[in-house]
Formats: sequence, C-alpha cells, structure tokens
Amino acid sequence: QVQLVESGGGSVQAGGSLRLSCAASGRTVSSYAMGWFRQAPGKEREFVIAISSSGDNTYYADNARGRFTISRDNAKNTVYLQMNSLKPEDTAVYYCAAARLLQGTYNSWGQGTQVTVSS
Repeated sequence: QVQLVESGGGSVQAGGSLRLSCAASGRTVSSYAMGWFRQAPGKEREFVIAISSSGDNTYYADNARGRFTISRDNAKNTVYLQMNSLKPEDTAVYYCAAARLLQGTYNSWGQGTQVTVSS
C-alpha cells in the first residue's frame, strides 16, 4: 500500500501556473506508476496525466496535452504536476494516485488538493 499526500493547490488567474506535489510513502514507491486525476463540482473524476515508475514514459489526456507536465523524483518519493496556461475549466480537486502499470488500475489515492482558476 502506498500513502499519498498532495500539496500546492490554490487560486490563480487564467493564464497562470501552479505546481502540485505528491509525496508518497510506503514500500517500493519507486516501482509504481503515478497519475494525476481531477474532479470538478458536479462532474465525474477524470484522468489527467501519468508517469511510469522509471519516469521514462508519460501518458496524457487531451485536457493536459501541451499545458501540463508530470515529473517524478524517486529519490524524494515525490511526483510533480506542472500546470501552465491554466483555464477556468481546470478548476477542480486534483488527486494523486498510484498504480502498478502506467495505464493500469489506480488503487491508492491521496486526499486531493483544490485548484481554482478565475477568469
């Protein structure tokens, strides 16, 4: 089991940037693929972006392509989500999650961090 804690959320104007962090703890954290998901009010949770355990491969949803970047520092057991050119529709609670495979089932979740983008 992997424990995850997100941080870095906040309020920003459209066009701005934020960097979210996800601190992981537990056994063999570096062997897990890590992903970011988000859930806006009244909507279902959706996939945003993910990175393989080694950091060599990433997987993007259309909502992230060209604006969001994921990275990880396995020495620090931390995953980052750099969000640029933010839009009001990016407003959501952002969750960090872990899975055995990059496009596998994510079954360890953090508590989420709120991102609010104003126009």
